[in-house]
Amino acid sequence: MLQPSRKRDGMPSPTSSVSRQAWLMLTLATVGFAVNFWAWALLSPLGPRFKDSLELNSFQQSLLVAVPVVVGSLGRIPVGALTDRFGGRVMFPLVSAATVVPVLYLGLFGHSSLAELLAGGFFLGIGGTAFAVGVPFVSAWFPPERRGLAIGIFGAGMGGTAISALTTVKLVDAHGMANPFLITATVLAAYAVTAALVLRDAPGRTVPTEPLARRLAATLKLGITWQASALYAVAFGGYVAFSVYLPTYLKTGYGLTQADAANRMAGFVLLAVAMRPVGGWLSDRIGPVRVLTGALAVVLAGALVQAFAPSLAPVGTLAFLAMAAALGAGSGAVFALVALLAPANKVGSVTGIVGAAGGLGGFLPPLVMGSLYGTYGSYAIGLVLLAVVAAAALAFTGTGVRRALTRRAPAALTH
Repeated sequence: MLQPSRKRDGMPSPTSSVSRQAWLMLTLATVGFAVNFWAWALLSPLGPRFKDSLELNSFQQSLLVAVPVVVGSLGRIPVGALTDRFGGRVMFPLVSAATVVPVLYLGLFGHSSLAELLAGGFFLGIGGTAFAVGVPFVSAWFPPERRGLAIGIFGAGMGGTAISALTTVKLVDAHGMANPFLITATVLAAYAVTAALVLRDAPGRTVPTEPLARRLAATLKLGITWQASALYAVAFGGYVAFSVYLPTYLKTGYGLTQADAANRMAGFVLLAVAMRPVGGWLSDRIGPVRVLTGALAVVLAGALVQAFAPSLAPVGTLAFLAMAAALGAGSGAVFALVALLAPANKVGSVTGIVGAAGGLGGFLPPLVMGSLYGTYGSYAIGLVLLAVVAAAALAFTGTGVRRALTRRAPAALTH
């Protein structure tokens, strides 16, 4: 891994520079992340359609959109560790090519029953593991004081879900169910070939020699693994939960059409995506703890406001947009924290576990929201639970995480 020179107090040298090749690798990684997330999110905009055509109940619909999330999340653990070992040059093309298979299956064959959709959605989760490839790959190309911004820019690739939200329903309406899946598979295949030809791992990248199981066990002993996992489960988990369930929430709770609900979800996603590099950039300058504190406070307030089911114009819309911005910035801040505190040869392993926690954080809320709505006919309790979780994460950030940074990287709190 490229490392900047350091002063005696441990702070990075201000003379650290970033090469043009590093920016090119960051761009290619971000594109790959976006393409894989586009595929990962294909089922979410179609959830209401499948609910009507297959006569699914609220829980079944929630399960349909949640399965790719949980598989993609848990898959990040081995994929992150494998990226530490083999590098992004190998893993990005491999993950992208593997995701083509379930995308084609769902578009051509697997959309006529819940069982077929769940089977296809299970393997569609492979696309969600691309995140655990990109973070260690990008981190190795940038010096520590620039990683917050770099990983934040890479994280903007989660905007691939917005591509799905904006195009999937329209393409199905215009050209049939197979069309968006065939387009996505073509783009994935093209990226896999491009990545195999162009991507390069950073010179001097630290390659671990320990067996996979031993590396994962060592990673689980790191404090940063658990601290970042808890925070990412709230920040990114909240983003994922809204990105997969918001169309259903808006259609059921506010009576919007499927297309209108998908467009509004795309707006939520785009704002969160835009704020992720901002969160990383701010973390490089004022520290990740301050960014996380502000972000979680906004999520807490927004969830409490929305629990009262205000009208969408303007209160509900403002509440959701505020939460989108906060969740995006908070997600960027979490990985600025990882870049500061994770050992160089374990960034992929830490990323895999933290990314899994974030995805799992997005897996449960849709199931909870669907169950609560089916039981009580209201989403209020689910939103209050989100506010409680955000409050707990806010308290943890101001205590345990702040102490950890004070001990390990005091500059993160002051520069």
